[in-house]
Amino acid sequence: MRPRITALAAVAVLFAGLPATAHAAEAGKPCPEPIAAARCTDGQLADGTPYAFAKPARWNGSVLVDLDYAAGGPASPLTASLLARGYAVGGTTRTVTGWNIAQAIDNQAEALGRYETAFGRARYAIAEGRSMGGMVAAGVAQVHPDRFAAAVPMCGGLGGAVGQWNQKLDTVFTLKTVLLRDTALPVTGIPDDVPGLQQRWVSAMTSAQATAAGRARIALAAAIGQVPGWGLAADGTTTPVPDGRDADGVEHGMFLALAGGPLPYLGQAVSSRRAIEQLAGGNPSWNTGVDYARQLALAAPEQRNAVRRLYARAGLDLRADLGRLAAEPRVSADPAAVRYLERGIVFTGHLRIPVLTVNGTGDQISTVAQQQSYGELVARAGNASLLRQTYVRTAGHCTYTTGEQQAAIDRMLTRLRTGHWPDTAPATMNRLAAAADGVPGRYLPSTPPRFNRTYPG
Repeated sequence: MRPRITALAAVAVLFAGLPATAHAAEAGKPCPEPIAAARCTDGQLADGTPYAFAKPARWNGSVLVDLDYAAGGPASPLTASLLARGYAVGGTTRTVTGWNIAQAIDNQAEALGRYETAFGRARYAIAEGRSMGGMVAAGVAQVHPDRFAAAVPMCGGLGGAVGQWNQKLDTVFTLKTVLLRDTALPVTGIPDDVPGLQQRWVSAMTSAQATAAGRARIALAAAIGQVPGWGLAADGTTTPVPDGRDADGVEHGMFLALAGGPLPYLGQAVSSRRAIEQLAGGNPSWNTGVDYARQLALAAPEQRNAVRRLYARAGLDLRADLGRLAAEPRVSADPAAVRYLERGIVFTGHLRIPVLTVNGTGDQISTVAQQQSYGELVARAGNASLLRQTYVRTAGHCTYTTGEQQAAIDRMLTRLRTGHWPDTAPATMNRLAAAADGVPGRYLPSTPPRFNRTYPG
């Protein structure tokens, strides 16, 4: 016998699928400045991770859940823009989980539950974030499609933890082998004194940049590691985009990406590797079987050109350096450490909800080639219709305007409301970005190079 559904139960079922009711709108507590017009809730998740959310008075039924919101999100101009457009915003911090990516992914689902307990069920829950938050948002799309409607990963390491740290090993291994082999600078096994080691790497790179031979070999390592040929100045200001035919300009951009600006590639490669090695109990990266001559051959044309021209100008033998790389003893991974990173997230391309990615063409941390890997895996799994990938002409890590981020989130909301992808072409994205904050958008058409350390390959 089928149980009867009473009128009262039917009403309960109906309202369970709707956004927060008028009663729930008064839940939570008044938010502090600068978002005092909203209602807030905060606390700690089961593992002690802080969470916080803000819900505007005129709610559009959507809530954005971000890995890093509780660590400064309320003061962000993006938060003000989102609340003004009716989005509820919030999320967690990475302070407890760090590189425990699996727990960070699960925490987003738990945080969403805390929001809905306070304010009622959201019609659209969207995972979004930047940097590690972007990787976590993409992980949420893969792991928790039953809880979230969509994801907007921005500047995320979408090569996955294993792939991106293999790529970083390639860069640092090449620098050590052809440029700094007589130094004690470690490639793996990062010691306790992370700030001191970061400074020694940057100082060594700065000294090398002053010589023709050093510049040639910096270009070689950056090309092999798919590091962008465009970076930020020491004070964080954007440098001009180098002409692809200008070998010196491209190499200078590579140097800035590796060792300049406020967040140099080598600085993050040292600090995060140390954290990962501590959590994983060993080294999770390897280059056994890697052909670095092939990786150079597959590098972006302007980077290959810079390497050839700078080697010729310095009077160096490129074949000899590639031979030295080929002969150098390889780095093997600790299998248990690899399994640790695999448990974090390995992107498979298996999607059930829409994902819209945003990445800077000059991002030195979440390199643009990683976006190619993610897109290929999604296409290989037969889910290309669920993915849109966009690119912003900007140097540095996650250096977007408020409007550029708002445009991506608004496009996703339109996708959810209509069931169809709206136009995400650069001209449209730039128009929406400018309308959001008055600053011209910098979206552009871009085809990233093929990621050379896709995992699984």
